Amino acid sequence: MSTVTTRKYKTILLFGAPGAGKGTQGKILGKVPGFYHLACGDVFRSLDMASDLGKEFMAYSSRGELVPDELTIEMWRQNMHAQTVLSIYKPNVDLLVLDGIPRNVNQAKHLDEHLEVLAVLHLVCPDLEAMITRMRRRALKENRIDDADEKVIRKRFEVYEKETRPVLNFYPRSIVRDVNAMGSPAEVLQHVLEMIVPIQNEHFRNPLS
Repeated sequence: MSTVTTRKYKTILLFGAPGAGKGTQGKILGKVPGFYHLACGDVFRSLDMASDLGKEFMAYSSRGELVPDELTIEMWRQNMHAQTVLSIYKPNVDLLVLDGIPRNVNQAKHLDEHLEVLAVLHLVCPDLEAMITRMRRRALKENRIDDADEKVIRKRFEVYEKETRPVLNFYPRSIVRDVNAMGSPAEVLQHVLEMIVPIQNEHFRNPLS
């Protein structure tokens, strides 16, 4: 029987279409004292495949099926619990920066009992064709040939629009902050910091009990 999380983690969500730079910004923020970055991919990669949860994950993954939302959230919850127990993530000090989760409204609902979302940083990509070009260039640079296929990229955008983008409407508009994602990583980071430094300062003044 799993332990129920009673503490709500004070959280900043990095949100945006594929290729918007969520991972890049998250990794940078994760190196800044006072922020703890966790990407959904990190949760999957750190899973013990010999555990019951790992075996359940592999049962779906080996069939090429999407992992159900409830299983994804349980994997995330156990990962967060472990990071907290090991003091890798310190809720009294660190703001949690999530990237790649929630992926849909159902996941957002499940996460609501665990998170106090202080801000949703929406990395906006106004030029779709420019984004596709950026993603193809990045995939080729990283030698991920399959990811450079334009049809695959466009399909990812379709899935995002249908399943993930509606998550924005789950959260109050007052905490959603739009950031132009088409600038350089440093330029985007500058805008991100302008929005979250006041939140971090407030967190330091009023840490979790």
